[in-house]
Amino acid sequence: MSTYVYGITAAAHPALPEDLAGVGDPPLPVRVLTAGELAAVVSDAPEGLRPKRRDLLAHQNVLGAAGAEGCVLPMRFGSVAPDDESVTSVLTERAEHYKERLRALDGKVEYNVKGSHVEEAVLHRVMSENPEIRAQAEANRQAGGGTYEDKIRLGELVAAAVKAREAEDGDLVVRAIEPHAAAVSAGPESTGWLVNASFLVDRDEAAGFLEAVEQARKDMPHLELRVNGPLPPYSFVEPGPAEPAGSAAGADAGAE
Repeated sequence: MSTYVYGITAAAHPALPEDLAGVGDPPLPVRVLTAGELAAVVSDAPEGLRPKRRDLLAHQNVLGAAGAEGCVLPMRFGSVAPDDESVTSVLTERAEHYKERLRALDGKVEYNVKGSHVEEAVLHRVMSENPEIRAQAEANRQAGGGTYEDKIRLGELVAAAVKAREAEDGDLVVRAIEPHAAAVSAGPESTGWLVNASFLVDRDEAAGFLEAVEQARKDMPHLELRVNGPLPPYSFVEPGPAEPAGSAAGADAGAE
């Protein structure tokens, strides 16, 4: 049977609760595989696993139980290896990488910050900042709304200005928050978000990080900022090369 991988810890990591259960219906028992100085928190992999809420929460709960006792390198939901031996083989092959990551991520959590424009506020802002847009809008107004071509021209000018503002504001958000984080990882671009970034934060510095986000909200009222966290540091494990062989990365257990 294939093996589902939740995360990687040091072999000396405190024992997990005996009744800890993971993904599957019924939930499958969680166990630990060791290889030298490392260990993997695993269970059997259920057939036909999909990112349903029950299993996403189970994945997150296992990581929460493991992370409560020490550092754990979280694997993304859906990480599956062909068997136990494949997992321990990768632990051995990638031992130095995993040990370095455990040291680097010890005592740290991840916060994801997404930002979007408040439509009316950003339109007011680009109108006030751009003389060409103001001139075109005034010309259209004096012409009773303007011709079809005039309206298209104004729309193009506004759209271009908003697009440029998105890039600028995304950079401003990251620069405002970055000094309060140990590392930053840019997330995938997606429609509707001008910034999608994950920040690695010391647990002891989390309050200061959240204060910086709140200050950014006050300084940029034309933005809506959403914070998700604290999360296991998914974005800082280097999941591509670091996942067990045969794994299939799916949705984040910590995703919104």
